[in-house]
Amino acid sequence: MKIIHLSTDYPDSFAPDKTHAIRNLVDATRGDFDHVVYSLNRRTISPLGGLKAAFGGWLATRVAQDSRGPVWTYDAPAKGLFLRGSLQSLGDAIADDIVQSGTKPDLIVGHKLSMEGIIAAQISQRLNVPYAVSLQGNSDRNIINIRRDLRKHYARIFHGAAAVFPFAPWALDYCERVLGKRAGPTLLLPCITSQEAIIAPSLSDGRLMTAFHLRHQKIKNLPRMLDAAALLTDDGRAVGIDIYGGGNASDMQGAANEVARHAGLDAMLMGALSHDKMQRVMNRHAGFVMISVKESFGLVFVEALLAGCPVAYPQGAAIDGYFGGAPFAVAVDPNDTRAIAGAMDKLRREEATIKAALRQWQLSGAADRFKKTAIAAQFRKGLDMAIANCNDYEEPADHAR
Repeated sequence: MKIIHLSTDYPDSFAPDKTHAIRNLVDATRGDFDHVVYSLNRRTISPLGGLKAAFGGWLATRVAQDSRGPVWTYDAPAKGLFLRGSLQSLGDAIADDIVQSGTKPDLIVGHKLSMEGIIAAQISQRLNVPYAVSLQGNSDRNIINIRRDLRKHYARIFHGAAAVFPFAPWALDYCERVLGKRAGPTLLLPCITSQEAIIAPSLSDGRLMTAFHLRHQKIKNLPRMLDAAALLTDDGRAVGIDIYGGGNASDMQGAANEVARHAGLDAMLMGALSHDKMQRVMNRHAGFVMISVKESFGLVFVEALLAGCPVAYPQGAAIDGYFGGAPFAVAVDPNDTRAIAGAMDKLRREEATIKAALRQWQLSGAADRFKKTAIAAQFRKGLDMAIANCNDYEEPADHAR
């Protein structure tokens, strides 16, 4: 079965530093399907350029052929301007390219409802093949919130998909709340991590940790997390928190300034940590805390739990919905400093009890759903269902851009 994937988040020769989330899914099922990935890269143009393109035609160009498929660039303004028009035009260009290849696919997969979903639905209509979409949480929520004028179109795409793959339960909850409850196949699909060893929890010296690239310190909410940590003391001593992450000189200085802003806080900048050592370091801490302002999934939370380290994560984002109030996975409002402090304090003061519950979870088999083998099987199942159950897509009567 030939499956064509559409992704703006796929590493390619044009932009090699993208996340590997989609690539890992494709690679995990490469022996089961003939996967072809159209890797898409936006070239940002001005709003005036977008207005001209809306009347004169949008530019989309095949710029390379990588081992996994063609690499394309397309012109479009930033901030969602002319979003539908530019992406449907790109869909038409890709549909023409597929026709010229001489091989009709069995399924189109758009790896984000709010962007690639528009393209997938356009190609589906042109070629009369089913399509599926993934829900990538933060990105989809942001775009759907901004482009409220396109919600009816998004609803048609969401309900017309032969399968939907939410990365996390909260992403599905959001889409069903604003687009309507879905009746077709929907399969939760966590992201694949390369660090999936299960390590039994061990009691620590009470220090907490966080880890991220320091260029993201504002999105990862470092200032507020340090504000929260500064509210806590342990027998008169400041609570300890280790901050792992690399960056350039400016990133490092920014983080150092944040630490210095909290006089007496026992926060240490630990520098970059190689991925293969991360789980062992996590195992030595009382808890992993990263209450991000924005987080679609956050593989690091899963890696921590598998490593025997309880986590505090942002409520309504990241892994929210997977753990049902379990004591070792604490959801926290990222805008509530005292709530963050409370979660930190809980992870430290109830460490033994919380880690005992985490060990039970590890041994129960529930952790297996976050391993590569189970995720690949879930993706394979969903793709088979989508191919077997084609839902015809009907383009809405209006053609507003």
